[in-house]
Amino acid sequence: MATQMKTRDIECSDAEWQARLDLAACYRIFDHLGWSESIYNHISVAVPGEKDVFLINPFGLLYDEVTASNLVKIDVEGNNIGGSPYMVNKAGFTQHAYFHQHLGDRATAICHVHTTAAMAVCSHEGGLLPTNFYACSFQDQIGYHDFEGVTVRPEEGERLVRNLGNHRVLMLKNHGPVIMGRTIQEMFLTMWSFQRACEIQVATLGMGNPVVVGQDVVETHQRDLSVMQTQGGAGMFDFEAWKRRVSKIDDSWKN
Repeated sequence: MATQMKTRDIECSDAEWQARLDLAACYRIFDHLGWSESIYNHISVAVPGEKDVFLINPFGLLYDEVTASNLVKIDVEGNNIGGSPYMVNKAGFTQHAYFHQHLGDRATAICHVHTTAAMAVCSHEGGLLPTNFYACSFQDQIGYHDFEGVTVRPEEGERLVRNLGNHRVLMLKNHGPVIMGRTIQEMFLTMWSFQRACEIQVATLGMGNPVVVGQDVVETHQRDLSVMQTQGGAGMFDFEAWKRRVSKIDDSWKN
């Protein structure tokens, strides 16, 4: 197990440093869970107390190389305002910037992934079906966006937000999900649950003849689940547990 000490070699507010720590930990957790995609895909978080400014991964680094200090601080116009020597992937900036700018607190933290199961479900005609415990919690809480190619054109942003509606998950058809949260902990729990829903759906459809849960049961399930989730502080317990796990393996994300 690594024993590196936490260091802070950049100038920023205490609130920003905590956001950096949480985001860096999140990258390591995603990598540990197999949710990374080489040097691609993104997790971003709004900088507390600063309008239209967010942190995102340095383009060219693997997720297990991301640290609190090397995260890139940019504004919604793509300007590097934190002095980082790294560049940002245009696909990540274009999509995430529009959400951060137009959705406020409901998109404080955002992730976009290309996991096999999630991409498979995004490429399935029926999308996510109410055939398992996790999938039932997402029914009527997902937006769908038709595939338009790689997301690098600013004009697609308006359509992305429109198709998201009031939901927390946007499934980019033939591509992959975009998942948002009011906090990085909430976003993580949503992503974890969504990934499990997709994995189980892929396995279930492979057997054929899935059992579809009725709408009345789905509504009861969502009602009861919303009460239970308040016990975990909207993902706080989950996120802290996984931070402990990745820290036992390598705590260099704190640097």
